[in-house]
Amino acid sequence: MILIPDALAQAGAAAPAGDPFMAFLPLILFAVVFYFLLIRPQAKRQKEHRKMVEALAKGDEIITLGGLAGRIVDLGENFILLEVCEGVRIKIRRMAVEAVLPKGTLQEL
Repeated sequence: MILIPDALAQAGAAAPAGDPFMAFLPLILFAVVFYFLLIRPQAKRQKEHRKMVEALAKGDEIITLGGLAGRIVDLGENFILLEVCEGVRIKIRRMAVEAVLPKGTLQEL
């Protein structure tokens, strides 16, 4: 059996403790990067979508999240009456609106 000298064994076992802040630094940096790459852009998109939904008016041509395209006939507080084609009207939630189309786009479809 090979014996380790006492001086070498004690020097290796007593490692310096280090700064506790430096131990959490990678975690803090990860949180900051996560915020700027994921959370902040998502909050910005939600704010823009909320503004677009609040600005809807009768006659606007829209596309829903489900892919339906139509013209707004009537607006309620939470729901919209959407005319998909002549004589076909459906009721959808306001938040289901994905985008507002330029006027006359439905004629080209």
